Amino acid sequence: MGFNCGIVGLPNVGKSTLFNALTETAAADSANYPFCTIEPNTGRVAVPDARLDRIFEITGSAKRVPTHLEFVDIAGLVRGASKGEGLGNQFLGNIREVDAIIHVLRCFEDENITHTEATIDPVRDAEVVSTELLLADLESLERRVEATAKRAKGGDKELVARLAVMEPVLAVLQDGLPARKAKIAPDQMAIFHQLQLLTAKPVLYACNVEEASIADGNGLAAAVAEMADAEGSGSVVVSAHIESEISQLADAAEKQEFLETMGLTETGLTKVIRAGYGLLDLLTFFTTGPKESRAWTVRAPATAPEAAGAIHTDFQRGFICAETIAYDDFVALGGEHGAKDAGKMRQEGRNYQVRDGDVMLFRFNV
Repeated sequence: MGFNCGIVGLPNVGKSTLFNALTETAAADSANYPFCTIEPNTGRVAVPDARLDRIFEITGSAKRVPTHLEFVDIAGLVRGASKGEGLGNQFLGNIREVDAIIHVLRCFEDENITHTEATIDPVRDAEVVSTELLLADLESLERRVEATAKRAKGGDKELVARLAVMEPVLAVLQDGLPARKAKIAPDQMAIFHQLQLLTAKPVLYACNVEEASIADGNGLAAAVAEMADAEGSGSVVVSAHIESEISQLADAAEKQEFLETMGLTETGLTKVIRAGYGLLDLLTFFTTGPKESRAWTVRAPATAPEAAGAIHTDFQRGFICAETIAYDDFVALGGEHGAKDAGKMRQEGRNYQVRDGDVMLFRFNV
């Protein structure tokens, strides 16, 4: 199962520069004019995980295979996008296809880089984009509620159930709040997701700051963090320019030295990925053997058969059990054999909830 994050924001806030740095490519054009990005660019990024490195070393596998996140660089949005202004319709359509939104906000002053608004105000910019997404959802859902209500009068149980989700979500949107604020019962979540509402997607604000503010942020980034906390979203401080420089360094030691000179302990990529995992409620489990040690990503909560299905649908269909070792036990006892001898390898059945870091071997029969 793949997970992707759409990188959005107003034009000229650093989306494409950040995308190129995150994916270590030059796939996205980066230029000082609006709508430089028209078609969305996509890049898969290996998720850095020291646990996979340690499992690989202990097992002595022939190769190491990390899990991945996908980033999508989407065209810049302007006021009126919900009515088709700029590249509005295309922009909104691209957002519907991603799992989460990384909203890049300009948190630096630079008179040499144009901005669609007269002043630099990331909180206002965030509201511009959020409002356009909300208006698009509102218009779309109002039409669907009206049509569904007429058809549900016949007593169709499926339509009645759908309407029971749509109406309270519409009320939330009409109050000026995103759809993700609606109170949805667990057994209604499938219908809620089927609505494909833009404001239902989790949001991470990426505060793009100047080089001097990368370690501690600045006043603009602090204002964004306060806004994000108030609405239950996340925020990280990054510098697209610095990330671009780091991406040009091929040697890991050079990258580490560069980070240290900037007063940093990790790259913006690592911060964004960690925050993205939190946004999407993702967890990582591992498989290991002579051929490869590999990390896999599933959305929590996930049962053992669902985790098996992330590897292959046959594994889920014919699931028998999962031989499971906690990561800490695997490392402390020197791998699978040590854990097995110490009684730390468990056989888990269909109802087992996978834990982050589990080292698993699936038994199946099809």
